[in-house]
Amino acid sequence: MKNLEHLPTYGAKKRVNVVIETPRGATAKFKFDAKLGGFKYVRSLKGTLAYPFDWGFVPSTAAADGDPLDAMVLHDDASFAGAVIACRAIGILEVEQQEKGRTFRNDRVLFAPSIDTIADNLTADAKKLRGLQKKLERFFKAAVAGTGKKLKFLGWRDAEAADAAVRTAARAAKRKRR
Repeated sequence: MKNLEHLPTYGAKKRVNVVIETPRGATAKFKFDAKLGGFKYVRSLKGTLAYPFDWGFVPSTAAADGDPLDAMVLHDDASFAGAVIACRAIGILEVEQQEKGRTFRNDRVLFAPSIDTIADNLTADAKKLRGLQKKLERFFKAAVAGTGKKLKFLGWRDAEAADAAVRTAARAAKRKRR
């Protein structure tokens, strides 16, 4: 399997590629492991908790935590680990994370699929995201329960800030590869 972390950040029409690691409805977290060339089981979620939407990363990016930029794709379709979805950013939840004595940024960028067969509607997607913000915050907190990680939500920002975060993370990955 090709190293998914090195796919291009952007595809046709400047859409952002998002690689799905953990599909919507999963009760366990999976993560792409470049050394294995596949998806690795990370942990079970607690109780009846399940991913509300597809979870993954933006390839060829480097976020502040050193990993590719975290991504959640807001849609109701079934997908699978390894799927690449062409998206556009609709918002970002800025997050400060504490783990193993370190504090660092670990933002989550929210996306909507953006393909030729559906019309892009930034206003509708932004409104949908606003209606989901508290639910998503509860999910993100619950998903790290028992892992030793602590999250502090710094706030929600719009699509423009999310696009800027993707561009910044793509530039950081380029610098890292040099």
